[in-house]
Amino acid sequence: MRNLVAHKSCFLVLLLLLLLFTSQFSSATKKTFNRDQPCKRFVLYFHDILFGGNDVANATSAAVANETGLGNFKFGKLFVFDDPMTKDKNYLSPAVARAQGFYFYDMKNDYNAWFAYSLVFNSTEHKGTLNIMGADIMAAQTRDLSIVGGTGDFFMARGIATFETDLFQGAKYFRIKMDIKLYECY
Repeated sequence: MRNLVAHKSCFLVLLLLLLLFTSQFSSATKKTFNRDQPCKRFVLYFHDILFGGNDVANATSAAVANETGLGNFKFGKLFVFDDPMTKDKNYLSPAVARAQGFYFYDMKNDYNAWFAYSLVFNSTEHKGTLNIMGADIMAAQTRDLSIVGGTGDFFMARGIATFETDLFQGAKYFRIKMDIKLYECY
């Protein structure tokens, strides 16, 4: 009987130690995120010039599917782009990256777009990509899109790209200030 009690006690102690060890290990591997302290942050300007039929040399985007006619807000219209990203507002400044992807209008009763694209960096400062996607609620002053991954210098990065329309010249040209905040950096 004594051996049985000793074995049970030994088993319970080992079980308790195992639970204690695994709980310590799992809490040590969890990352905490501080919204006010990203691991990397920078601001870029997204310049988009829509192709108008005769400006091939300057255009950086083009409509590839027309709107559906459902509503008055270009619902269903699809654009592809290869836009320069600069560190300042000047379109003629050296591009530090290219935004390559697409957006389409996805609301029938207001202007709203959905973006999916990669920021492709190929400079002396950064090499790699950041992959960004999400809704651009155009009526809001700022809009957050998700950074869902990256490569190279941005391997497995996650974070938020905050859009703020800096300049809008009708359907021909717009400039968006992008405040990029990464919360997972490896």
